[in-house]
Order: sequence, then C-alpha cells, then structure tokens
Amino acid sequence: MSTTGRAAAADDGELERLRAEVRDLRARARVRPLISQAQGILRERYALPDADSAFVLMQMASQRYNVKLRTLADVLVTAPRPDGQDTLWFPERVRGPEPGLTFTQAHRSGSGSRGALLKAVLRSTLAVTGTDMGNVQLPDRARGGLRIEQHTGLTADFVDFFAHVGEDGTSCAQAARDVSQVTVREVESDPVFTEPARRAILAAGSRACHSVPLTSESGRCVGMVSAHMDRPLDGLTATQRKALDTIGGQAGRWLAWHDRTVVLDALEHLHALGSAGRGSRFRRS
Repeated sequence: MSTTGRAAAADDGELERLRAEVRDLRARARVRPLISQAQGILRERYALPDADSAFVLMQMASQRYNVKLRTLADVLVTAPRPDGQDTLWFPERVRGPEPGLTFTQAHRSGSGSRGALLKAVLRSTLAVTGTDMGNVQLPDRARGGLRIEQHTGLTADFVDFFAHVGEDGTSCAQAARDVSQVTVREVESDPVFTEPARRAILAAGSRACHSVPLTSESGRCVGMVSAHMDRPLDGLTATQRKALDTIGGQAGRWLAWHDRTVVLDALEHLHALGSAGRGSRFRRS
C-alpha cells in the first residue's frame, strides 16, 4: 500500500472511531437521565444518604430477578408510589402462570428471561420472512414511543438512529398505533417514513420491511418486531402473516405477564430492601 493509501486508511479508521464514540455518548445520554431520576426517587423514599446507595439498591433487585437496570428504572419512575402503610408495593396484584410458547423452546424451563424471549421472537420472525436483518422494540414508559431492545444484521448507525422512535414517521410506529402488521414494499417510495428515517434505512441496506406488533390478551401493543429485506418486497403470504400473528400474540402475552409478575417482583424486592434499610448506606459488593 502506498503512503497516500495508508494515510487514507488511517483517516478512515480515525473517523469510524470518532463516530463510534459519538454513538456511545448518545446511548449513555439516553439512559443517564432516567437512572438519575430513579436514584432521586429512591433517595427521597428510603432516606438514603447518597446516589450510590440508590444505584446499589436498584442493582441488587436487577440482578436477583434478571431484569435490566434500564427496565427497572423505567417502571420505577412511572409506577404509583407504594403506600407507606404496606409492606408490599403491589398488595392487590393477582399472579398468573407463565404463558406457554409454541414458536420457541427458550422458556420451557420457566427461566423467565425476557432477553431470551426477545431473541427467540426475532429469530422466528426472520425465519418466517426469509431475511437476516431485523430488530425488536419495546415501549419506552418514561418517554413514550419505542426503543430497540434486540437487533441483528443492522448497521451501528441504523441502531443509533432508531434507538428511540416516536409515534409517527416509521412503519413500526404505524404498526404500534394501528396494532396491526404493516408491510413496506419499497422503502424508497413509501410515504410512511420521514425523509431522515428513509435515508437511514436505505443506508443500512434495507429496501423493504415488515413490522409485527406484539400484543397482550386485551389487544394492547406491548412490543414490536420488524424484519428488513435487501430488496423490494412483493408481499407476504397468508401463511406467513398467520405465523407472524402467532408469534406476536404469544410473545405479547408473555411480555405482559413478565411486566406484571417478574418486573413487579423485582420492585417488591427493592421496596423490601429499602424499607428495611431506611437511612442506611448501601455499597457495591
């Protein structure tokens, strides 16, 4: 390689390093305010001496119930305040059995892992649609809209751009709003996208996409899975759409169960620890 070629390669490498650093900073900026808000709530509620004690309290509940810290904080800042007279945060809730799933073996052991479920949803959806690009999104309780939780085959710039989407301007937003499957046959011409969103999708190599809502038993959208194709799409068959409806319905019921059971168990544990250790300093082990 010539001196000029080596210099150009070095410049490209430095540019990509800087872009990765910017993406990382943006990712942290999206999460940090939520964590800080949750820490403030816990400090006030349990008379904790510092923010680190509040973080450790969340971390203990997060690790015990295998619930992401971001998820725990998201629910903590939006859930009703516990009654000071009750030892339980949610004394009236009714517990139900973990829903069964026919499209994956991931939860036959009763592991209750949301990450495993979302990976299975994505893997099964891509198998039905015959592609290797896609992502799963869940509702962002604190901000509204959807945020990416799982993805494969997509560029880092795509994941950064669509880390959080609002209530319009994308096919996934329309599918969530209408609670129905949405097919985009050609990204380049479909009016559902804003122009920045269209450019970001095309830059990732996606030319068509299909979004499937994950729905609870009551028909509420509790998540979204989208498949992206590298060529325009004629459409899906009735058999494919039926299979995707099955995945969306079963996964949605499981996610709703997980939110009202495992996530609330984690909050109950956090509340018990905080109440018992009121005013104490919690430290990382």
